Amino acid sequence: MRHDIKIKKGLDIPLSGIAEREVLDLRGEKRYAVKPPDVVGFTPRLLVAEGDAVAAGQPLVQDKRDPRLFLPSPVSGTVETIVRGEKRKLMEIIVCRTSQNATTGTTRLTPEAPVWWMIKERPFGTIANPDHKPKGIYVSLRDTNPLAPDIDFSLKGREHEFEAGVNALKAFAEVHCVKAQGPHPAGNIGTIVAALDPINKGDYIWSVNAQDVANIGRWCLTGEYRPERVIAVGGPAAKTPKYYRVLCGACMQRISEAQLMNADYPQLNTEHLKLNTRIISGSPLSGTAITPDGFLGMYDQQVCFIEEGDKYDFMGWLMPGFRKFSFSKTFLSGFARLLPTTHYPLPTDFNTNVHGSVRPFLFTGSFERVFPFDIYPLQLIKACIVGDVELQEKLGIYEVEPEDFALCEFIDPSKTEIQTIIREALEVLRKESVA
Repeated sequence: MRHDIKIKKGLDIPLSGIAEREVLDLRGEKRYAVKPPDVVGFTPRLLVAEGDAVAAGQPLVQDKRDPRLFLPSPVSGTVETIVRGEKRKLMEIIVCRTSQNATTGTTRLTPEAPVWWMIKERPFGTIANPDHKPKGIYVSLRDTNPLAPDIDFSLKGREHEFEAGVNALKAFAEVHCVKAQGPHPAGNIGTIVAALDPINKGDYIWSVNAQDVANIGRWCLTGEYRPERVIAVGGPAAKTPKYYRVLCGACMQRISEAQLMNADYPQLNTEHLKLNTRIISGSPLSGTAITPDGFLGMYDQQVCFIEEGDKYDFMGWLMPGFRKFSFSKTFLSGFARLLPTTHYPLPTDFNTNVHGSVRPFLFTGSFERVFPFDIYPLQLIKACIVGDVELQEKLGIYEVEPEDFALCEFIDPSKTEIQTIIREALEVLRKESVA
């Protein structure tokens, strides 16, 4: 079912560096990584060892709680490195490609299919539980994150596969393909579901990235596992923002070398200053920082290059701030959003600086202006901070994911890590639900 909805509340952040509509093919990249921490609630059991030969689509790790759920190798090759973090937490399984062949198999969409991990479930944002009956499957046809790829452009030439993916998903529930109009976060799944059919306690909905719907469709049509993505690479610190066609988990080294301003990455030279660059896999509002030779996140479809906020302006907020973005109109540039861009260009001086330190969490009324859900964001955040589960449920905790609060965190004068607070609260509820 196709829907068109319009959202009024939100905020579009005018980051420079939008990707040019030119796609460079990097599907021949040699190194790929599967990252279990990218998957919420996934407790990995390692199935391979360093040096093992693997085929595309072969399970590398499976969920200890549900062995039907697993994360497959994106390519055929050899397990190069198994990376562990603190307390031997499994961080990455790096595979070096040795073959261009793609795995083929059954064409039925089942939990045993290598494409199942692409289906996510709300509440909690986990891989879809095959035992749950969702009341709907949602696909967003517009990504409103800053510098996000144009989904219509990314899916060009794959319309037949997308249709096949939708038909395969219909076996589990009604599929809602939604194109939302309005400012960010109009394109977020949480915003779409809240507008069409909010989640209550005991409800489940599934969601799939539009490009992954096409990947599911390819699997159902041909039995070929090839997790392909067209990603948008851009940002204020990107040299030549472009689209790249890659496979999931691809190494970003070649892209970093092409996009950073000089060869001595990650240092970025300008005429007057030598500045560091942060590389973010995913949205600049909610993505994960990676190294220049790091790997694309499992669900990410954009990479942002942005200047580190390790420099400070003289007199800070006392200056007029013509080139600083201001939601609360602390700077004069805050009034630019009220004028046509032809008369007053929007500011482009963005970096990772939060422009302040942590302060008491105060009520300002700003969150409600960018939060399009029919719930009270500030009260929900406070309930999460104090751990009041009953109040969280009354205030709609099951409807949200951390990304839904990214704008609140961006404009928050208290500099609170709101997304972390929401994720920790959801994790408490999730663990209680599976206990």
